[in-house]
Amino acid sequence: MIRVGVDVGGTFTDVVLERTRAAGAGEQQVFVTKVPSTPHDQSEGVVAGVLQVCRIAGVEPGEIDQLFHGTTVATNMVIERKGAEVGMLTTRGFRDILHMARHKRPHNFSLQFDVPWQSKPLVKRRNRLPITERLMPPTGEIETPLAEDEVYAAAETFKKRGLEAVIIGFLFSFLNDRHEMRAKEIVQEVMPDAFVCASSEVVNVIREYERFSSTAMNAYIGPKTALYLRRLESRLRDNGVTAMVRIMQSNGGISTVENSAARPIGLLLSGPAGGVIGGKWTGGHCDTGDVITIDIGGTSADISVIEGGELRIKNPRDTEVAGLPVLAPMIDIDAIGAGGGSIAYIDAGGAFRVGPRSAGAAPGPACYGKGGDEPTVTDAQVVLGRLDREHFLGGDLDIDPELAAKAIEEKIAKPLGMSVTDAALGILKIVNNNMALAINANSVAKGVDPRGFTLMGFGGAGPLHAVALAEMIQAKDVISPLQPGITAAMGLLVTDLKYEYTRSVLSTLDNADDAELARINAIADGLKAEADAQLDADGIAPEARRFTRIMECRYLGQGFELRAEMPDGPLTQANKQQVIDSFFDVHKAAYGHAFRDQITEGVTLRVIATAEVESLRLPSLDHGGRKNPADAKLRAHDTVFEGVGAVETPRYDRTKLLADDVVDGPALITQHNSTTLVPPGYTATVLGHGDIRIARV
Repeated sequence: MIRVGVDVGGTFTDVVLERTRAAGAGEQQVFVTKVPSTPHDQSEGVVAGVLQVCRIAGVEPGEIDQLFHGTTVATNMVIERKGAEVGMLTTRGFRDILHMARHKRPHNFSLQFDVPWQSKPLVKRRNRLPITERLMPPTGEIETPLAEDEVYAAAETFKKRGLEAVIIGFLFSFLNDRHEMRAKEIVQEVMPDAFVCASSEVVNVIREYERFSSTAMNAYIGPKTALYLRRLESRLRDNGVTAMVRIMQSNGGISTVENSAARPIGLLLSGPAGGVIGGKWTGGHCDTGDVITIDIGGTSADISVIEGGELRIKNPRDTEVAGLPVLAPMIDIDAIGAGGGSIAYIDAGGAFRVGPRSAGAAPGPACYGKGGDEPTVTDAQVVLGRLDREHFLGGDLDIDPELAAKAIEEKIAKPLGMSVTDAALGILKIVNNNMALAINANSVAKGVDPRGFTLMGFGGAGPLHAVALAEMIQAKDVISPLQPGITAAMGLLVTDLKYEYTRSVLSTLDNADDAELARINAIADGLKAEADAQLDADGIAPEARRFTRIMECRYLGQGFELRAEMPDGPLTQANKQQVIDSFFDVHKAAYGHAFRDQITEGVTLRVIATAEVESLRLPSLDHGGRKNPADAKLRAHDTVFEGVGAVETPRYDRTKLLADDVVDGPALITQHNSTTLVPPGYTATVLGHGDIRIARV
């Protein structure tokens, strides 16, 4: 079995290949590589990386059995507003729901702020056409039949305008989807090549603004995402890769290309999700269940918290991308513009700033010698002696320290009247403070005390910043994973196939009678049947399937809901209290209190279907137990540390370190895809699979 994971970042594309049952040995081998990303068409970088890792592993592309992919195509499309031109059919009188939203100011006390759903709408008003029809709550009965002639006329208008995608969002369609499905049939008849989706297919739940916005997002990114996935599969086949392709989802699961193309909103956190999954997996074999992960690449830093070995899923009220609500399950990840490519500059007011603008893959940091002349975080690391020319990407990418120093001197040091070294230290201090504030927002602000957690830094730049960040947030220690720069790609090989299906239930659980419970159970059975149909299409054996039922609950009259666990089997009078008690417990954990004498309302029923896939396995290292092992030591160079100055610092080849080896700081531990910094006063201990734990002496 040969499996490949590919994670695309803003600067580099990371690739890992796992081969099990090698000829004549029955062993397992892991090979990794990094190649520059190709922002104009990510599939080019993906294929280049796959072919390169195949050459390293000595296998033919056609021998790959499975390929798992995390992508930022959908996310970038929304951030850059480069999606499709979308048309919308909606209930007459509700044309401006997408403009009005919730009538909430994004910044209550600001006189100058941007309202993204108005300034950069996913669907222009001229393309939102009203249709005569009306359904009524609470049963979804038809009060006004669908005016099919109006739907035909609207579809013809969209066709003349050359629109690529159309959404149908009718009021109360989560109670009865008949009108939406009929309108979809008509639009597809008139516009057979358009990307068409109905809100009841994408997010079949209450709250018309969030439902319409999520459906609009699905259509906005749909055509180009589907095109990218088709192009990727085609390019892989043209290069001899015929493997099954699976795509990472925002909820931490993987899905098929077909499902991802039909519901691309599930891909909006596809890239960062792989890193969090990889962090959870790494924490598992480091016996560390409480982990704060920070994935620092070239463009961004993605932060998440793993508590007790469990991922955190965002509350539905917080699931948004580029300021727009997206009712799709997402791992709780915060991202900021801070990475190796983040540009340092002096703003119009004379303030010293770093990021969020990035040099990206082209031209990249000044030290790359590709035409970039603005100083970046990577340039600061080079000037301070923390990145060596001969060790950077194993020597695959040549860097020029003189270009790095020149950029910092001209853009920062001279204007501020400081030395190049102090300017470089200032760049790192600013970017580290930015990241520390973001970590606290994802942990302390949500009731997590970092002092009991391990900070896990990965991504190409993660292990260079991890110890400084751990000091700032007072984390107990630091872990540098075995392959820091490839952790997100490795996460792709340790996640399960996962689908989530939802339906609104709107039921007060405390006084729900047998008939009401039977209705809820029927909805749950229907969702499970949908999941089974998808898993049948994926060829998953019935015995390999697992189903989890979640009810999203709130106090009667409360604005938003929280996830509560449901008991196995049907909901009955005897066990419905378990759901209520679970909601109280979750509310207590989230907000510090629970009103156990209040009525609980079930809002949305969610069925999560999963199937385990074969997981990446790492071999154990031979035992070393050595102190500063001489045979792993490379040359020593001066390296600058805050408050210490330049110190002669040995470099160690990570591939030559064995289990229980200890390296005293100051030291740099180098490998192809990353460099781990061990400052003075710290020691690094190699763990059983090659991960490194760094702690203060």
